[in-house]
Amino acid sequence: MPLTPTVSIVFGTLAASLAFATHAADMEPKIRPPGAPTSAKTDVLKAGATVLQTNNPLEPMNVYLNGFHPMKDDPKHQMVAHHFCNQVNEDFAQCALFDGNTRDANLNGIEYIISEKLFNTLSADEKQYWHPHNYEILSGELVAPGLPEIAEKALMKGKMNSYGKTWHIWDTGVPGMRGDKLPLGTPRLAWSFNHTGEENPGLVEGRDRALGIDSKKRRAGRAAFTPLAKPQTGVSDLAGKFGRPTQPFPGVSDARTGVSSSSSPTESSR
Repeated sequence: MPLTPTVSIVFGTLAASLAFATHAADMEPKIRPPGAPTSAKTDVLKAGATVLQTNNPLEPMNVYLNGFHPMKDDPKHQMVAHHFCNQVNEDFAQCALFDGNTRDANLNGIEYIISEKLFNTLSADEKQYWHPHNYEILSGELVAPGLPEIAEKALMKGKMNSYGKTWHIWDTGVPGMRGDKLPLGTPRLAWSFNHTGEENPGLVEGRDRALGIDSKKRRAGRAAFTPLAKPQTGVSDLAGKFGRPTQPFPGVSDARTGVSSSSSPTESSR
């Protein structure tokens, strides 16, 4: 769905507020890859590249989002995901994912975000890789740390009914578990939460404390978005796989079954 004019203004003026936005509370990475300190020669090369090389494709990735990703093949394996995104056009954004929001954070994944319009052009086979976003937004769990409330609400409203395709390529650790010191193994497809209670205990609360935010307050502030929510593909893909009771969430519906999440059975009743 195209972004509203308000959201377009937000993205157009985001550079001016970027210093404020990205200086929200820091979340340091827990993993440091092994290796020798950079040499003087390498430091000189890095400094020269900064001055002489232009058209850096990372420079436009100035939209900072923070949310959560369970792995689709192992939903109990969940992590905080720091997204640094470039809104390429009204319907497509691309994000680099990190395990923190400081300069020493590790690149551990990528995510592409598309509108409902683009999602509807995909084949049925391709759609299995794209997770829905409505619960992330309506629950208040997806946030843009440091942005003024009015700007964040406009940004999130523009992402209603969108989808993301996310691959994590480095397990740099999740709460209570240390990750790999190097990127090892096969990339893993990440998914989204779609019912209350799918989140591991303490995951959201820990993130909120670290960044100094209140997900519950954001949830209340986004209640007005509920009428905008359309049924989405993938809402029930992980149903029953979290090993704990879950509850449906108002406005989050499954497009394949046609059943509203607010009236679907919970894991505890299956």
